[in-house]
Amino acid sequence: MNRFFRMLAFAAAIAGSVPARAGAPLQSAEQIKGRLVAVLREITSAVTYIEAKVRATQAISASSKTRRNVGMSATRVTAAAARDEYAFGSGVVIDAEAGLIVTNDHVIRRAEKITVRLVDGRKLDAERLGSDPDTDVALIKVKASNLTGIKFGDSEGLEVGETVLAIGNPLLLGQTVTSGIVSGLHRSNIGLDRYEDFIQTDAAIYPGNSGGALVNIRGQLVGVNTVFIGPGKANPGLGFAVPSKMVRAIVNQILEYGEVRHGGLGMTLQDSTAPLLHAAEQVIQRNGAMIVKVDRQSTAEQAGLRPGDVVMEIDRAPVQNASHLRASLALVRIGDATELAVLREGQRIVVHAIVAQAGQHTRPK
Repeated sequence: MNRFFRMLAFAAAIAGSVPARAGAPLQSAEQIKGRLVAVLREITSAVTYIEAKVRATQAISASSKTRRNVGMSATRVTAAAARDEYAFGSGVVIDAEAGLIVTNDHVIRRAEKITVRLVDGRKLDAERLGSDPDTDVALIKVKASNLTGIKFGDSEGLEVGETVLAIGNPLLLGQTVTSGIVSGLHRSNIGLDRYEDFIQTDAAIYPGNSGGALVNIRGQLVGVNTVFIGPGKANPGLGFAVPSKMVRAIVNQILEYGEVRHGGLGMTLQDSTAPLLHAAEQVIQRNGAMIVKVDRQSTAEQAGLRPGDVVMEIDRAPVQNASHLRASLALVRIGDATELAVLREGQRIVVHAIVAQAGQHTRPK
């Protein structure tokens, strides 16, 4: 945290050198620091420690789930005598009254028993409500009073350079807060999940931070920490979190259906900056997703989408790339309509398509 406070002091010094608007008092680093400490005092008790007991014959090591230098940020310990494996991670209370806690799927995957430990020392048995390996989000529930919850923030409103804090339980040390900035948005091709739309941060994330909170300086949950990239257990400043928009959508589906149903339109996508687009006779777009194939009798075909179309927006939000569009469609409820802004032969058109279940892609009846 010392690094963060030095950053605040630097920001305050810069602010002091810039003329303030009339009636807008400047805040000192000490004032900002005091407000941050107050925010953390309110929310840190909402971040829990999670222990998942897995039979050794069922256990999947973290390394088998990763690729090259990608490290899952859950800690695993094997008790040879009992032939059990324990995965240790973190969780975030998102509904104190209902006892709902969100974490990563890879923390509790195949767990026979899940135990939650609160910062006040209480140990609680947890019930698995549902999980989604395609986004690495899981929801569990405990029965307890006097819980503290964290409110969801707007991950779509995040900007590169914005200050964020990571709260979790790394390396079995106990609850830890680290600070950093948003280093990138809409990161994909990490190779872990089917639907990737990560927030990248340089806030330190280590094994055991999985399922912990990534919050903004207002104490709102903007992401769930899931992975870092680095050799071994060293973190070179490349941490990734599932954005709160995705987490909230997955949680809502689990609560409503008891499972997650991902949406799609039945089309094959490619980044708009790919060589295939350069061969097409239309305006080159820096962002967006190009349709290279439309499945027969799919909802994409029924909506009039064609190969060569470049999808620039989904529900009036900019599309960054093909992975971003796939992840966005996956979160739309089956049977709902989505609005796509499409570039076709240099002309912008708007298409409305009904989202079907991914892998089926026929219009719901």
